[in-house]
Amino acid sequence: MQTTLCFDFGNTRLKCAVFKDRDFFVEKVLDQADMASVKALLDEFVPNKSILSSVINHSPDIEELLAKYTRFHKLGYGSKLPLTSPVGKPETIGADRLAILAAAVDIFPNQHSLAIGLGTCITYNYINNAHEFLGGSISPGMQMRFRAMHEQTALLPLVKADSNFPLVGYDTKTNLLSGVILGMAKEIDGIIEAYQGKYNHLNVLITGGDMLFLTPLLKNRVLADPQLLYKGLYAISELNN
Repeated sequence: MQTTLCFDFGNTRLKCAVFKDRDFFVEKVLDQADMASVKALLDEFVPNKSILSSVINHSPDIEELLAKYTRFHKLGYGSKLPLTSPVGKPETIGADRLAILAAAVDIFPNQHSLAIGLGTCITYNYINNAHEFLGGSISPGMQMRFRAMHEQTALLPLVKADSNFPLVGYDTKTNLLSGVILGMAKEIDGIIEAYQGKYNHLNVLITGGDMLFLTPLLKNRVLADPQLLYKGLYAISELNN
């Protein structure tokens, strides 16, 4: 059995998924991107392969450590991918977006797909049935919206996400929850419907930390998968390792 570590260093959280062959096994959250944390995972799981997707400035020593103990690949512009990006500047595409697109291709080959990532920002990523990533859009994520209203006003508090809120907020907290969470759900539904109007037989995939708050509020049918990014990283690791 082959073991693969799939690292995702995001703006909000540092995570690692462990795969046993093609099967997701467990997720580990790192307190910080340091050598000790990574070495502990290497010692615990003794992986054959590893891949790193990073949108932060991390120490290059981490890459050297992974390359020493595993067949390592860093996801980037030069990676072999199951897709192409014929428009814009491919070298500027975020590693997280590449990963969820790779998962979309793996799950729905030769089909139109919209892959939505709910992270620090919401990313909408469209890939056609020829496996061409044609772009999409980016908007503020949930925590960014909560923080912006708190930091750019004198009196609005910083609230935590909570599924228990009404359509018509009855106090400041529930007004903020309804505005942000319900507003995001309506935005996502609206974007999905715009794509559905343009592309026939469109698959919609959604992933990310805020998925549990939002998917119950969506009226459109979506494939919600919390491991979507990891599955894409695994597929890219197999292509490059």
